[in-house]
Amino acid sequence: MKPLAETLRPQNLSQYIGQQHLVGEGAILRNAIENNALHSMILWGPPGVGKTTLALLIAQLVNAQFHMLSAINSGVKDIREIIDKAKVSEEKTILFIDEIHRFSKSQQDSLLGAVEQGVVTLIGATTENPSFEVISPLLSRCQVYVLKTLEIEDLNRILENAKRHLEKELKCSIEIEETEALLRVSGGDARKLLNAIELVVQFSKPESEKIKITDDIVMKCIQKNLALYDKKGENHYDIISAFIKSMRGSDPNATVYWLARMIEGGEDPLFIARRMIILASEDIGNANPNALLLANSCFQAVHQIGMPEARIILSQTAIYLASSPKSNASYMAIDDAIAWVHKTGDLPVPLHIRNAPTKLMKDLDYHKGYKYAHSFENNFVNLEFLPESISGKKFYEPQNNPRENEIRNYLKKCWEKYKY
Repeated sequence: MKPLAETLRPQNLSQYIGQQHLVGEGAILRNAIENNALHSMILWGPPGVGKTTLALLIAQLVNAQFHMLSAINSGVKDIREIIDKAKVSEEKTILFIDEIHRFSKSQQDSLLGAVEQGVVTLIGATTENPSFEVISPLLSRCQVYVLKTLEIEDLNRILENAKRHLEKELKCSIEIEETEALLRVSGGDARKLLNAIELVVQFSKPESEKIKITDDIVMKCIQKNLALYDKKGENHYDIISAFIKSMRGSDPNATVYWLARMIEGGEDPLFIARRMIILASEDIGNANPNALLLANSCFQAVHQIGMPEARIILSQTAIYLASSPKSNASYMAIDDAIAWVHKTGDLPVPLHIRNAPTKLMKDLDYHKGYKYAHSFENNFVNLEFLPESISGKKFYEPQNNPRENEIRNYLKKCWEKYKY
């Protein structure tokens, strides 16, 4: 018997739940499918939001040969076999590669010629940022589509579809009295949600041909049958969340524990290193600028060395980041600045800090009044660099740590208007 997640895969775009910005009426990807203007693409989004389902639907709707590979257990030989078949096929060929971020450079290189010549239409699925994980030549030949986390309304629709199907199959009535636990254990992953309700229904005893589902029943059933529900026994995103929060919370002992859990669970070491680069800037920033340098060096070293030795490099870096002073001032500054850009629109650049490469621009006072900072004492001159309407608006607020206190003192001497 097929799993419920396979049985309920949609057969057309109207049955597909979520991602309306891509497949809704008039959306870009839907137009491409309906106009038979299919192109190679990367589908980037969290687990269980419909990447594989969308690829299968596309192949069905454009009447194409569909070949599916998993980057975990496929290699160059498998790719070449599919390309050879595609060359002699009269039909369009779609090659779907799940977890394409796990393909090595050489494996991705082997796709280039076939994608460029149109021998195959590549659809890659990834949970990782393709800018980091897909080689530039291949990425330039693909359109990247971002799939969003499913909304609660989407998950409720999936639950309702599952309920109707199970009622028909089991010839009983199913009443979902509470949904919070089902939604929580799914973590927004449609596949996990369907696995969960299938498991709960399977292990629930109907009372007079009626199955009641409550939060309490769901949690008891999932905990009792955890091995059936999640064979890894680990939630990828829960563990990385614990790891990040432990570093942010300056606890090196908890940090190295969660790191060990990820390493023993077979987590991609580059995934761990990449998250530490983000944390070094987001949570440490200018409180310790060396943190970003070390995190970036860690990523490069892990990439070059590989496991098992890379565990030592990961440990050193994680402990350093956890033990470092913290500041999220840079993170807050850019988000505040972006909010102001949305609020105020495209404010004009002050004339005196515009370039004036032509005589006409000079006649229009471009660059007039600009003062070169290095021509002044201490390499500083009091000049207006913001648009006039937001003059004096402060985005960066140094936090209370030794390094940023130095920055604050310097800025205080320079800028009276910012009130440092």
